[in-house]
Parts: sequence; C-alpha cells; structure tokens
Amino acid sequence: MNIDRIAIVGAGSWGTALAWLWGKDGRQILLWGNNARRVARMQKTRENTDYLPRLKLPNSIDITHDLRDCANAGLVVFVTPSTVLRGIAMRLQGVLGTDQGVLLSCTKGIEHGTGMRMSEILREIFPTRKVAVLSGPNLAVEIVRGVPTATVISCRDPECAAELQDFLGSSHFRIYTNNDVTSVELGGALKNVFAIAAGASDGLGLGDNTKAALVTRSLAELIRLGSAMGGNFRTFYGLSGLGDLMATCFSKHSRNRRVGEHLGRGQTLQQITSAMQMVAEGVPTTKSAYECARTLNIDTPIIDEVYALLYQKKTPARAMQELLERDQKAEQT
Repeated sequence: MNIDRIAIVGAGSWGTALAWLWGKDGRQILLWGNNARRVARMQKTRENTDYLPRLKLPNSIDITHDLRDCANAGLVVFVTPSTVLRGIAMRLQGVLGTDQGVLLSCTKGIEHGTGMRMSEILREIFPTRKVAVLSGPNLAVEIVRGVPTATVISCRDPECAAELQDFLGSSHFRIYTNNDVTSVELGGALKNVFAIAAGASDGLGLGDNTKAALVTRSLAELIRLGSAMGGNFRTFYGLSGLGDLMATCFSKHSRNRRVGEHLGRGQTLQQITSAMQMVAEGVPTTKSAYECARTLNIDTPIIDEVYALLYQKKTPARAMQELLERDQKAEQT
C-alpha cells in the first residue's frame, strides 16, 4: 500500500487523537475541520483546546478548513458525526474523484430513514474505492496518553485490511483485522445506545448489580438486533461489540454514558446537549436503532426505553421500572 499522506476528515476529539497518533512519528497528516474559527486557532496554537487541551500537535500535521486539500491523500479517514457524513462525503466526491485510494470510516452510527451503515454510504458515493472501517474500545483521551489500546479494522478485501493494520498499528495501538464489516460497524454504533441506559442507571444511583445486569442484557439485545441487520453474532463478542460496550458503559470519559447520567439526575436532553462540546452519537443512533427494530420486528426493550427517555419525555425512574416489570423468562444468550 503506497500512502504518502493521510487526510483525516473531522477535527473533534477522535479525529485529533488519530492525527496525533499517526503523525507523531513524522507521517504526513492533513486534519480537516469544519469550524473555521477552531481551525484558525489550531493552526496558530497547535492545540485543539475545545476537545483535547494541552495536546501539542506535531509539525507533520497540516490543519485546514478547505476540503480541496484532501485531493492527493492516499488514505482518507472519516471521523465526522454520523448525521453529517453523507453531506461531507458528497462535498468530497468532486475533490477525490474516482481514484483507487482507500477510505476508512471511524464514524459510529446508523443513518436515519435508510438504516444504512457509514461504510454503505461511502460505497454508494465512491463506488470504485476500497472502504474499510475502524472500531473498538478507543477512548480518545486515553489514546493520547499512550495507554495501550486495541481496535479492529474490517474490510471486504482481507489484503487491504492487513495492509492498513501494518501501516496504522503500533505497540500501543494494536490492530486486529477481519472481513465482517457489517458486525464491526453495528457493534460500534449500537453500543452507544446502551451506554445511555448505563449512564441513566448511574444517574439514578443504582448499584453495580443493576448495571452489570443491564449491560449483560444490552449485549444480548445488541446481538439480537445486530444479527437481524446482517451481522454475525460471533463478531459481537469481540472488540467492536463487547469490548466497546464495556468501555462506553463504564468509562467516566464516555460522552454517551454521561448523557444518560445527566438524564438520570433529572436534566432534559436539550439542557445536556447544549452544554456539551462533543457529539453523543447514541442520541441519533437511538432513533435509527428504534426504526430498524420496528422494521425487522425485533424485541428491543432497552433500546425502546432509551428512545422513550430521549424522544418521548419518559422519566428515567419510570423507564427502569418498566424494564423490571417485564414478564420473567428463561435467559437466552
């Protein structure tokens, strides 16, 4: 794989962390941000103070607000919010053309209305390019602290996945590969919904027993819906499923868990999101997951209650009570 330059599209915490990770050894990185003021500030200070303060970006990273600068990148990495990925990809279509460079999606979400995964959107817009996805328990703040981390790169082309593994992996960022793109993406997207539920449990002051049961049943629900959407249940027990679920449901750094915690303490969704710099992907993904479950006729009680919390003004206490009042049954795994 001949990659002279990596373009990272999205200058939030995750995009900035990946730029630092892959640029600190001298590789040429282009980091594109949508906010012109933030980009100008980053160009001057070499820091992204809104997301990862005190992290100095090496000189090998060029920071830009102009998508045309991505034109000559051999690898284009998408780290945008899921709700804007299609629009930004469409803007890039004329810039990137139809060359055979690789696109790597690091965005975790499901598109409203269509139920499409991020890689499906990219393949629709760039039909001649190879598309891979990266997902796993990868908290940006720990990445930039040098904490050992593992992740998964998945691509339909095993050779492409292996080449990206060699090119992007390191001793502190261990990459595994597989060709189950569907499951890797769904695990990374759906876990954010369950993290909101876990956070609501924290906000209500419930105990470890409650949270352990909730996360365990969340995994069962993720597997049930994910399998109906075309995933393989075995993959959901890996880093992009169970691994990411654990990190997101338990970490103090998880923005989705934090949304749930504030809901559990009585704040409204509008109050929470207006006070956040970062996007909590679980909020739009809950709506998409709820739509997909209705279309496929899949039983998703936890997703349903999170949807009711976010979009139907149900109280967290009532949502938890209704989960507990469901008919008792045999455990299915």
